[in-house]
Amino acid sequence: MATVKDVATREAGLGLLDAFRPLMGRSYAERRNTDRGPGRHGFVSRLSPYLRRRLVTEPEAVRAALADHGPEAADAFISEVFWRGYFKGWLERRPQIWASYVQGLQRDLAALASDPALAGRIAAAEEGRTGLACFDAWAQELTTTGYLHNHARMWFASIWIFTLRLPWRLGADFFLRHLLDGDPASNTLSWRWVGGLHTRGKFYQAQAWNIARFTEGRFTPADTELAEVVAGIEDEEPEGLPAPQPLRSVAPPQAGRPTALLITEEDCRLDEHDLAGFDIRAAATLAASPLRSPRPVAEAVARFEAEALADAASRTGFEAVALQAATPETLVDWAAAAGVTQIATGYVTRGPLHDWLAQAAPLLEARGITLCEWRREWDAAIWPHATAGFFKVKQQIPAILGRVGGD
Repeated sequence: MATVKDVATREAGLGLLDAFRPLMGRSYAERRNTDRGPGRHGFVSRLSPYLRRRLVTEPEAVRAALADHGPEAADAFISEVFWRGYFKGWLERRPQIWASYVQGLQRDLAALASDPALAGRIAAAEEGRTGLACFDAWAQELTTTGYLHNHARMWFASIWIFTLRLPWRLGADFFLRHLLDGDPASNTLSWRWVGGLHTRGKFYQAQAWNIARFTEGRFTPADTELAEVVAGIEDEEPEGLPAPQPLRSVAPPQAGRPTALLITEEDCRLDEHDLAGFDIRAAATLAASPLRSPRPVAEAVARFEAEALADAASRTGFEAVALQAATPETLVDWAAAAGVTQIATGYVTRGPLHDWLAQAAPLLEARGITLCEWRREWDAAIWPHATAGFFKVKQQIPAILGRVGGD
């Protein structure tokens, strides 16, 4: 269940940010890999659900770390913030990977429906009934709290893929349905990285000594309980990775046009824009968490999204109606009834909401309405470098911060 810290408001996110500032330096670098268990994750910030929705922005987190610790001591924390931008940019540059995930998940779900033995193994894994104590505890922590420590996510994915030999996309879907910070890019590409699909020739092996050390002895699996991994699952994609594509073009909102303001969980800081310069006739929030998966999405995820959207709307100064991402016609009819010629929203990266809006876009155009997006300078600075591994982005961090440190 959600904790007090999981209140989905900007105020709560800034409170977490301020509370963690003293630990963003060498303490974070030295202790961030330790998973102390539910309710004891004090070595990490727990900001991820807020950063994911930009209730707190990446520049705000980075500025806090730099101000209190300087670039050298805060390097590990700053790099973790940049990993989110890297993954988003990487998927933007290779949209085929998201399409492949969606298609593969559909095949995996069809297999799940027709194979009782597979269904039983998946249920045991998701419910924490495999008999492997650490894995079962992580499954239960995820479904009850909406959170897992990043190191536990890596161990969990490795065990799912290599020890339990379950389809990786079903594991990624399990995470996306339950994580409060669930992000299509970070989630999909992290699972691919563990399996050896993201960086070819590299995979992640969960090892007993590593689990024992970084859970402070809470779990001490035997070596024989974990698979010895000698190769990743690259054979699933013998064609290799597609070449990076140019970033898609963006039509920013234009002042002077009748405008509808659309708030999604992709960016809950639309109040940062000069909204007074636009002729805003209507405003709405768009709840899209059910789009995360064909399977039921956790109630805690939907609740966190709803709270975040309501908080974001309250800061715009406009009364917003609450829309659900059911059929695209819902959005079209709302905008048309408002008499607008453009919808202004935050940039929507590759993922289920992007797919849904891609269906809505031609219907909107047929009614004389353009879907327009604000793309943040932070993203525009990172994504051109997200063409290979993270190191290419990391090399650019000083230059990027010099350009958009304040966004």
